[in-house]
Amino acid sequence: MNNIINDDSALSPTHGPGNPAAGQGNDIRAVFFDIDGTLTSFITHKVPDSTVDAIHRLQAKGIKVLICTGRAPSQMGVVLDTMPVTFDGIAAFNGQYCFDGNGFFAAQAIEPDDIGVILGWLDRHPDVVANFGEKDYVYFNHTNEALQATWAQLGKTAPTRYFDDPHERTATHETFQISPFIGPDEEAELVGLCRNVRGVRWHPDFTDLIPADGGKPRGIQRFMAHYGITREQTMAFGDGGNDTSMLAYAGIGIAMGNATDEPKAAADYVTDDVDHDGVLNALLHFGVL
Repeated sequence: MNNIINDDSALSPTHGPGNPAAGQGNDIRAVFFDIDGTLTSFITHKVPDSTVDAIHRLQAKGIKVLICTGRAPSQMGVVLDTMPVTFDGIAAFNGQYCFDGNGFFAAQAIEPDDIGVILGWLDRHPDVVANFGEKDYVYFNHTNEALQATWAQLGKTAPTRYFDDPHERTATHETFQISPFIGPDEEAELVGLCRNVRGVRWHPDFTDLIPADGGKPRGIQRFMAHYGITREQTMAFGDGGNDTSMLAYAGIGIAMGNATDEPKAAADYVTDDVDHDGVLNALLHFGVL
């Protein structure tokens, strides 16, 4: 299903770092959370108890709590199944695949022509590992040391790895995200060959290729339309490069203390890190709790 809001100007930030002021979160109706480095710690690989408690308190106030992540739907259970929380909705694949438990669904896949271009580039660069994301299956074309090192960093929050032939599967299955393990220069080269693709990066070793008119703000917009809430009534938490546009777009954007420089610059507020109650402290700072 294609359900896209085509007002690109609506994705531009309306605020800069430092705004709004503390205590101005009384009208927040939906809070969006990244997973890796935001809900989960890269040190303990767990979700802090203070974060779980904060989410319960948000829901007790009638505030929607949603996931907005680069992970695929099938790769979230390893984290979410450990949390005593039922999220109100999920925007997976960097906003490209949105759903809730009550039948809401909106999605945007990568266009077949662009998938063909990406596959051709990978054929010409056979050493490059890439991850292919479908609705309920995620696989790699092959493995190498870079992939093994990245999975080791994720620890017990790392999802199971599967391997398959992307030439066969992309011909018969919608692909929402392709994540090659390449640097910024190779990313620019590959994106430049495609018609409607851009890369968003939360890890230095790989990029997530998604439709150029997609991204985490699109995921937020889909849920805004579904719930009938405004941009000013949204709040978002993130830590990686792929969270930058989300933090700039949300009514209140919060960068974790462990975030990289780009999302910190885009956020309204930089809170403490994951392991020092960053989520709870930001919600208290803005008077949401």
